[in-house]
Amino acid sequence: MRQRLGRGEFAKYHALGNDYLVVDPRRLGFKLTPSRIRALCDRHVGVGSDGILALAPSRTAQFGLRIFNPDGSEAEKSGNGLRIFARFLHDHGYTDRTNFRIATKGGQVDVALTLRQGSVHWIRVAMGRATFVSSNIPVRGRRREVVDEELATDARRFRITCVSVGNPHCVIFVAHLDVDVLRRFGPLIERHRQFPNRINVQFAQVRSRRVIDALIWERGAGETMASGSSSCAIAAAAVRRGLADRHVTIKMPGGSLAIEVGDDWALNMSGPATPVYRGSLC
Repeated sequence: MRQRLGRGEFAKYHALGNDYLVVDPRRLGFKLTPSRIRALCDRHVGVGSDGILALAPSRTAQFGLRIFNPDGSEAEKSGNGLRIFARFLHDHGYTDRTNFRIATKGGQVDVALTLRQGSVHWIRVAMGRATFVSSNIPVRGRRREVVDEELATDARRFRITCVSVGNPHCVIFVAHLDVDVLRRFGPLIERHRQFPNRINVQFAQVRSRRVIDALIWERGAGETMASGSSSCAIAAAAVRRGLADRHVTIKMPGGSLAIEVGDDWALNMSGPATPVYRGSLC
């Protein structure tokens, strides 16, 4: 591609089925208001996507990124979104570098691109450090590490481990995955009174010390085929609970991501991102 977006243009990418529109707000003829974001993401009367990634200025990194959920709210961080955005920057001539830094609302991340015949093949993102401390996630109650706690909904109780990787996550380890359980309880847990900023929800089944299957309910988006930050949260929670090694593959309906959990809880995520098309907004 190697051509920057023109006036009114956008690019659409997906990362393991999790799709985003990427825009340069300077080239749009309108502001990204919540109502406009909802309209663009609508799969029936809009372009359709799991969110919008917007290029933003940054004083501390080579690039800034704002991440919008399809309900119009703004997310702190997205692993899939970061891989998509990193590839977009290279694909469309915003950078020729294969190593650079992106500033998000959830912190700065370092990105490394692997090229194959001049095209981006693989993206590695340093996602920051995981924390289980309640005030950092946040989770209501006394300050503590939220590890293997009980959470009660109206109909069922769950054992949860909560973690922030720059955005908040609630990981539930189960013996068997059930998409009906995800769809029923995902929205209830996302908006549970314990989570003042709402929360991403993951149901995870440990297959081995190095492989975990997962279903994901994403805050502000609902059921999603894959999530990079959720994969990081699952891996960190599994290591914290003693259920997995520090190099683990998270398998989701949309595909798999490789996650490394450092001794200092630093997280590295590796996986693909794929262009879908480029278009113009009327």
